[in-house]
Amino acid sequence: MQVENFQVCDRDLSDQLLSVYLSAEAIAVDTETMGLLPLRDRLCLVQICNPEGYVSVVRIAKGQTDAPNLKRLMEATNVLKVFHFARFDVAQLRHHLSIFVTPIFCTKIGSKLARTYTNRHGLKDLVQELEQVELNKQAQSSDWGNAANLSEEQLSYAANDVRYLLSAQQKLTAMLKREERFQLAQQCFDALPVMVSLDLLQYKDIFEH
Repeated sequence: MQVENFQVCDRDLSDQLLSVYLSAEAIAVDTETMGLLPLRDRLCLVQICNPEGYVSVVRIAKGQTDAPNLKRLMEATNVLKVFHFARFDVAQLRHHLSIFVTPIFCTKIGSKLARTYTNRHGLKDLVQELEQVELNKQAQSSDWGNAANLSEEQLSYAANDVRYLLSAQQKLTAMLKREERFQLAQQCFDALPVMVSLDLLQYKDIFEH
């Protein structure tokens, strides 16, 4: 895909890209996988975008168990990582690459706490309302396993999933503060690593009666 400020990396970020992203206050992050179960379905891609709109897609090889530069970035405490449904992506990164992501902002949680006037909290609906951009989700359910031969449509989809997240996160933060729910949102974000631990141990409904 020939797009300005877009780069595809194999197995890990380059040292140069690591330096670029470490200098940001916040980055948007997403993953593409072979399915929705981290213990069964492998991680295929990790997408990253900084506030300047520089997008990188890291192709994760089958059987790969580490990515040192990616780990350093995701665990850097001075860089906020913004996800949409962080619970899933953080679990994938931990299970497959031993990455413990921190700190975290989840736009899906933020949306549910702030946008209580709607029950539509998917990324497409969120971006359409807050950014006036309609995302093309046709490549969402596709084979990400052949990372070396991804189509232009797949790469475009992967890039767009992070390209608008930081702006949406800023708007959600303003809404949460206005409605006096930002502290509650932060407590939810802080609890995500515990939720991920429970998910990876396959506990369900542990807080139910």
